Amino acid sequence: MKKALINIDYTNDFVASDGALTCGEPGQAIEQEIVRITEEFITNDDYVVFAIDLHKEGDHLHPETKLFPPHNIEDTSGRLLYGDLQRVFNEQQSNTNVYWMDKTRYSAFAGTDLEIKLRERGITEVHLVGVCTDICVLHTAVDAYNRGFKVVVYSKAVASFNQIGHEWALGHFKGSIGADVI
Repeated sequence: MKKALINIDYTNDFVASDGALTCGEPGQAIEQEIVRITEEFITNDDYVVFAIDLHKEGDHLHPETKLFPPHNIEDTSGRLLYGDLQRVFNEQQSNTNVYWMDKTRYSAFAGTDLEIKLRERGITEVHLVGVCTDICVLHTAVDAYNRGFKVVVYSKAVASFNQIGHEWALGHFKGSIGADVI
């Protein structure tokens, strides 16, 4: 079974203490685990996707503008990967098994070429890390399931600003889409 790692929205705006839509300490606490998992996938020559939220300055038509403050604005430091994960990406960005993908919706599959990239590599299993467990990780997991991918979620490498939502999502991954939560 070929697998891919999808790093979801682990950026300054979602994780740093002064991030525009930060999950703060829960997100910061998972940094080492996300870096470890990412480096392990890279070392094993598995496909690694950085699925990163992208918004345009002043885009008042995007549905999230009614729900959340502006975040992950194009060409801002808020959109850079948080902490040591940025170093990992910088060192590997020329690696053909490492792919930076802009996304404009919660799910990494919505309006992107992610499914095509996975299918052309024969990938049948997706491993998920990042933030927020109950929003972008959740929607990506459900879309992966609905497309027939086996889903694995790393419980020590996902976080949210809503602890109740985080716990609910971990249960939902197991109970509703049959994901492995490890």
